[in-house]
Amino acid sequence: MHHAHTSEARGRQLAALCLGALGVVYGDIGTSPLYAMKEVFAGNHPIALDEANILGSLSLFFWALIVIVSIKYVVFIMRADNRGEGGIMAMIALALHGTRPEGRSHKVILVLGVLGAAMFYGDGMVTPAISVFSAVEGLEVVAPALHQAVLPVTLGVLFLLFYVQHHGTALVGRAFGPVMLIWFSVLGLLGISQIMANPHVLAAMHPAYALEFMVHNRAMALVAMGNVVLAVTGAEALYADMGHFGRKPIQRAWFAFVLPALMLNYFGQGALLLDHPEAAANPFYLMAPGWALYPLLGLATLATVIASQAVISGAFSVTRQAMQLGFLPRLEVTHTSERQGQIYLPAVNWGLMLAVMVLVLGFGSSNNLAAAYGIAVTGDMVITSLLAMVVAARVWGWGWIRAGLLFACFLAVELTFLAANILKIPDGGWFPLVAGVVIFVLMTTWKEGRDLLQRRLAGERLALRPFIAALSADMPLRVPGTAVFLSADPQSVPHALLHNLMHNKILHERVVVVSVQFFDVPYVPEIDRVEVRRLDENFWQVIVQYGFKDETDLPRALAQCREAGLALEPLETSYFIGRETLIPRLGSEMSLWREKIFVALFRNAGSVTAFFNIPSNRVVELGTQVVL
Repeated sequence: MHHAHTSEARGRQLAALCLGALGVVYGDIGTSPLYAMKEVFAGNHPIALDEANILGSLSLFFWALIVIVSIKYVVFIMRADNRGEGGIMAMIALALHGTRPEGRSHKVILVLGVLGAAMFYGDGMVTPAISVFSAVEGLEVVAPALHQAVLPVTLGVLFLLFYVQHHGTALVGRAFGPVMLIWFSVLGLLGISQIMANPHVLAAMHPAYALEFMVHNRAMALVAMGNVVLAVTGAEALYADMGHFGRKPIQRAWFAFVLPALMLNYFGQGALLLDHPEAAANPFYLMAPGWALYPLLGLATLATVIASQAVISGAFSVTRQAMQLGFLPRLEVTHTSERQGQIYLPAVNWGLMLAVMVLVLGFGSSNNLAAAYGIAVTGDMVITSLLAMVVAARVWGWGWIRAGLLFACFLAVELTFLAANILKIPDGGWFPLVAGVVIFVLMTTWKEGRDLLQRRLAGERLALRPFIAALSADMPLRVPGTAVFLSADPQSVPHALLHNLMHNKILHERVVVVSVQFFDVPYVPEIDRVEVRRLDENFWQVIVQYGFKDETDLPRALAQCREAGLALEPLETSYFIGRETLIPRLGSEMSLWREKIFVALFRNAGSVTAFFNIPSNRVVELGTQVVL
């Protein structure tokens, strides 16, 4: 009996996780039916509407979802988890295992990974714009006179979406799963109603139709492939959100519910076009009976808002991971719920909103935006395949031949998609590329600049133990209380300590040198959080360790030192932080223009105090100038 209870509870938990995954993970790919088919036959480069082309493109949609999403992402890529976490940053961390930091392969993997992250941001700008736009364009189907309202309504919905971010998504998040459950059910039902009228459309499942289509329309087939990729956008969300739900619920939800609903809807749109070619203007909305148009419009808008929400949350977590791994400067992070993982980054939120608004105003329709969409997604997919090939060969021990053969199959499809999307660069594909390049330059400049700064500071450092030995020969005045000095290197004397000693000629009765280290794992167990060493003359050395998804609360971590005999009283503890003023110079290891970018980023980075959650009334900052 007990066994039945636990399996029932486990079943319930799995069902709840599957429902949650529907809301967060599948929003993006689930809203593709709004525009993917329309783009093929009524986009900026339409294809002739005849039976062979309709069945051929349906076959391409079907096999793209099977090969790219089902086999590549759901079966293989989701095995590449970094202690349960997915996403591009986790993939970089895995691919870097066993490489030497100075080696060439290390650098190549880092560059690829950062490029992938930059592409993810490019994609994150276009997704909310195109999905909300394509849902609101349903207004034109409902009442053609409302054509003028599409743009302002789209901007209004997007503004609201970004505006509510600071409240956190926990409250709205509960509604996401059920809304998407209804959405996918409606997708399936709409599809079934059309397929019943035209069942021979299901023949398109045979790959021969796709191959025939490619052979007959050589030039146009490449353009069509550029639109077929719209059906698989959002596949990277499956992997990126793995940490929230786990592998099993995401896989179950895909095979049991999402994939069948999407297939039915695409085949339903194809069946409609076979009988009514004029429906190509908006096959998604024209599948529905007249009475259902208004509710469908509302549901589609809700679904696209949820899809956009998932992308925004994804941008928040990628940014935080990039910050902890040293690719981005510290930004303000607020936690919007008690649960780990619900975070809000104002700078990223408003930056994304600005980019999305500019896209909507600049492109003016979902057709034009579709041109901008594919390239970031396919770029991201190709990079994920390359990194996954490294992981399979090295970490899973498959060897290069086995890994190469498997991922060569995926890369063949994805590089075709990429080639098709390169044709779209003049139509708008340049936008995510430019955005991606800018972010890539910022991330690599920050990483290199930090390394350069560390080298400059290391050149002036004194070793800690000999320094304490020298002090004991001629000890300065000791005053009551505890001084905590933050230092990048636990074995050397913090600059702030030297400055304090030089100017104030005193030492606190207890001196704690704290060094924070980040590891390329999602979480560090609490038992490994702090390492404490007692040195001579009441000096202490503490190393605090975090993973790239841990919450960085330094006072809370230092409270754990009590067990090692170091009890810090909050009201008697002062934190001393060094603040460097950077001066760029010609002839340094970095080019001057990148040094200037680094200095600007450094100056505008969030404060150490806020990042480590240190009470600001207990902080003393001591400045120093560093010539790069």
